[in-house]
Amino acid sequence: MEVLKTGALIITGLCAGLVVSGAVFAFIAVVGIIPRLAHKSGTQRYIKFYEECIIAGGIFGAGSLAFNYKIPIGMLGNIITGLTYGVFLGCLAVCLAEILNVLPVLGRRAGLQKGLGFFIIALAAGKAAGALIYFIVPGFIKTN
Repeated sequence: MEVLKTGALIITGLCAGLVVSGAVFAFIAVVGIIPRLAHKSGTQRYIKFYEECIIAGGIFGAGSLAFNYKIPIGMLGNIITGLTYGVFLGCLAVCLAEILNVLPVLGRRAGLQKGLGFFIIALAAGKAAGALIYFIVPGFIKTN
């Protein structure tokens, strides 16, 4: 009986993981972050490679959560990894805002004719400062 329970849990976990990861990758595809970044950087010929890297990262991340393995990359590796995660999430947020036309609507409603670029940089700097304070200053923000 225990084997049936374990088998059912494995199948349920795999199915749930497939649904969630499929939804995340579909969201990234709908937002169009990969083609947009490739177009802006002039590297359209590497789009397939970019997509494969995102899929490999998703599989690697899910595996690290499921099997709890660690790769000793040190402090420098953690800094580089954190920066790349932040850049990716920032690009995803900007692409989503662009798709939803948030910035033009905000600019019209707030009466910003000039300086929208500075506004975006200020938002990014505030987000970065908040993240640094949260991770560097222990106990600054209570999470309990």
